Amino acid sequence: MSGTNDPGLLVLVSLAAGPRHGHAILVDVRDFAGVRLGPGTLYGAIGRLEADGLIEPMELDGRRRPYRLTSAGRTALAGRLDGLNVAVQTGLRRMEARA
Repeated sequence: MSGTNDPGLLVLVSLAAGPRHGHAILVDVRDFAGVRLGPGTLYGAIGRLEADGLIEPMELDGRRRPYRLTSAGRTALAGRLDGLNVAVQTGLRRMEARA
């Protein structure tokens, strides 16, 4: 995933591993993608994903609210990843052909 900075995609990928609260998402995204999302960017993405029905909040865990993927979110993530895979594979083939 390194190289992408689409906050919505990064949040979906993080939540594919299981429910997480905001700070845990920030840390996970930093660790797997090398991208530092600001809180405003993160919570803006969470709001859009929730409005689109791709994630849902869970009950508060102390002061933190975890989020999880919905079934629509899993489907949307799979579609996005398939699309990225096609682009990556095409790019690799084209680079190989020019070598």
